[in-house]
Amino acid sequence: MIAQLKGTVEHVGLDQIILMVGGIGWSVHVTPTAAQGMSKGAEVVVHTAMIVREDSMTLYGFSSFDEREVFERLLGVSGIGPRTALAALSVLSPDDLRRAVRDSDVATLQRIPGVGKKSAQRMVLEIGDKLGIPAHIDPLSTPAAQDEASAEVKAALIQLGWSDAIASKALESLAGQGLGASDLLRAALVKLGGQRG
Repeated sequence: MIAQLKGTVEHVGLDQIILMVGGIGWSVHVTPTAAQGMSKGAEVVVHTAMIVREDSMTLYGFSSFDEREVFERLLGVSGIGPRTALAALSVLSPDDLRRAVRDSDVATLQRIPGVGKKSAQRMVLEIGDKLGIPAHIDPLSTPAAQDEASAEVKAALIQLGWSDAIASKALESLAGQGLGASDLLRAALVKLGGQRG
C-alpha cells in the first residue's frame, strides 16, 4: 500500500490534485479544504490510502496521519464507501467526528453528504470507540466516569472467576492511566494473567 507521497503539486482541482513524485504524476482525491490549501509548484507531503477495486485503483490523500486513520475506520461501516468517508472529513474534523460518535450525535453525522439517519446510527454502532477519543479530552476526566468504568471492569473480572479483593487490587494499580472500560479490562487481564483467587 502507498501510505505517503512527497512531491510537487502539478495541478489542483476542486477535490483532486496531481502530485509529481519522481517523474510520475499521481492523481490523489483530497477534501476541498485540503485542495484549497495547495498551490501549483508547492512541495507537499500527503498521507494516502489506496482503495483497490476490481476495475480501479484510487488514491485518497490527507493532511495528517490522523485523518487517514479516521478515513480507514469509516470504511469499516457498512454502507460507507471511500467517497462518503472523504466527504465526512470535508465536513467534520477527526475530533468532531470522534465527539459526534462518542455522544451518539446523529444530527451532526447527518451533515455529511450521503449520510442519512440510518447511516449515522450505523456509524455510532459500528465504529463505537474505534475512532479513539478527541485529542484534548481525558476519557476518564471525571470521578464519575472513572468509577463507572472501574465498576464495569470489576464486575467482569469477578464474573470471569477472580475474587473481589484481587479484582480491586488489579484495578487500583491501573488507576489514573486514563483508560476506557475496554482498555482497562484488557490491562487488568494482562496484569492478572491466569491467576484466580
